[in-house]
Amino acid sequence: MSGGFTDHFGSVAGAYAHYRPTYPPPLFDWLAAVAPGRHRAWDCATGTGQAAVALAGHFSEVVATDASASQLAAASPHPRVHYRQAAAESSGLEANSIDLVTVAQALHWLKRPRFFAEVERVMRPGGVLAVWSYGIPHLEGETADGQLQHFYADIVGPYWPAEKALVENGYRDLVLPFESLQAPSFAMDVAWSLEQVLGYCSSWSASARYREALGSDPIDHLRPALAAAWGEAETPRRLHWPLTIKASRLGSA
Repeated sequence: MSGGFTDHFGSVAGAYAHYRPTYPPPLFDWLAAVAPGRHRAWDCATGTGQAAVALAGHFSEVVATDASASQLAAASPHPRVHYRQAAAESSGLEANSIDLVTVAQALHWLKRPRFFAEVERVMRPGGVLAVWSYGIPHLEGETADGQLQHFYADIVGPYWPAEKALVENGYRDLVLPFESLQAPSFAMDVAWSLEQVLGYCSSWSASARYREALGSDPIDHLRPALAAAWGEAETPRRLHWPLTIKASRLGSA
């Protein structure tokens, strides 16, 4: 698409859809509770639709947009989710038509001032903007986690885009427009096999950039080291992500 969009995940869209963790159901219960209505939600930068499909359990219609055609091609279908290729700053949505706008693990990629102006245009009075991200994962077992952290920081570390810094500091410096809403605490925990963890790491934007730059797969470095620390490959280990959510409300309903 035009507008200087860089597709960080186009080459790993299939892995992204298959290996990315799902978000906790209580998060979507809370979002539906604070929205002024449950008619229409917009999931911006939807990727392969993880958040959009979860929102569809609470809203009559979810419009899920992304600038990446590859991501949308790998998105999960749902009868109440309508996927559309569009830039975050130019959604094509009608003014005053949205109860809830969400951005899951993607706000750091957007042109935020222009996106916030688009949110203000399309959202109903009293509508809610909610953005969230998960930071550096931690793996059960000190040795196994050490190998994961080494891969994150040292093997693919130089290939993280600069925007990733906003995620790594837990959106600490992020200021949303409108009236701030206090969000509850949520956690993301899974029990995954060795192959699932490797697949997840393979879906990182830094892993894709490493492959493009060097012509080899960084997972080839991680696999033997993590396997040696893992034990039985099919035995699941707990993986934990810190989840940060910020939300704000436009005016009064």
